[in-house]
Amino acid sequence: MLKKYLIVSVALLVLVMTGGCGPAAEKSLSAFCAASSQAAMEPAARAFAAETGIEVLLNTGSSGQLLSQLELSQEGDLYFPASPEYLAAATDSNIVSPDTAVRINYLIPAILVQEGNPRGIKTLSDLSRPGLELAICDPQTVPAGLYAYELLEYNRVLEQVGKNIITYSENNERLSGLVILKAVDAAIAWDIAAIQQPDKLDAVYFRPDQVPRLSYMSGAVTTFSHDRESARKFLDFLVSERGRAIFKEHGYITTEAEARQFAPGARIGGEYKLPVDYQPLVQ
Repeated sequence: MLKKYLIVSVALLVLVMTGGCGPAAEKSLSAFCAASSQAAMEPAARAFAAETGIEVLLNTGSSGQLLSQLELSQEGDLYFPASPEYLAAATDSNIVSPDTAVRINYLIPAILVQEGNPRGIKTLSDLSRPGLELAICDPQTVPAGLYAYELLEYNRVLEQVGKNIITYSENNERLSGLVILKAVDAAIAWDIAAIQQPDKLDAVYFRPDQVPRLSYMSGAVTTFSHDRESARKFLDFLVSERGRAIFKEHGYITTEAEARQFAPGARIGGEYKLPVDYQPLVQ
């Protein structure tokens, strides 16, 4: 009787330790990921865990804030910024290993407006109309904001449009929320917010010649990763056929050819720096 009890007890203990059913995550990774890609990164991480048993814990936010966190903590396995500027900064600071970097998806700038476009915004010049209230992300910490500032400067409408910008946002998702809640009339941001919320937002695209540069989200392994092999496996998964399918399912562009349809003459990637005498458009 005692022997039977011990056998049952050991079996129950094994069940508790293994979760009762299904494979337990054998390893875990910490990934610092731009919020603009969260909608696809979450299901991609789940699919990767189901396939490999390696759990990926996502820490999302603006690319600049995430880079600061990595610099301070010296902890984390992967960095996924929404523009090449931040990957370059992470490389210069010896935060990531550049030889591990891969491109994952491309990001297209657009004017986000409420569904149905009630203010009738059709062109870049419309953003300078008196009475409009606009928003962009903070150019100093968010790639979408930096691209917005660059685009306005490139088209020589920074002053005219800038006077209508009433607030900065800390990431692309919160920026789109300002438009949805009618806190502003429009925002310059990545088009993915409108693609993923077509019942709440519309995207008004710029003329191809008005877009100086197209951005992309990349990923790289940190120099202090505790499991570089597993981190590389996750990067490989994201650029595999299955990984790209997950991003496409959530509205993301995964090839340069698709991205160039919006601005054939635009540069892909590269860097842009704010003017030395930069002053915030929002006081």
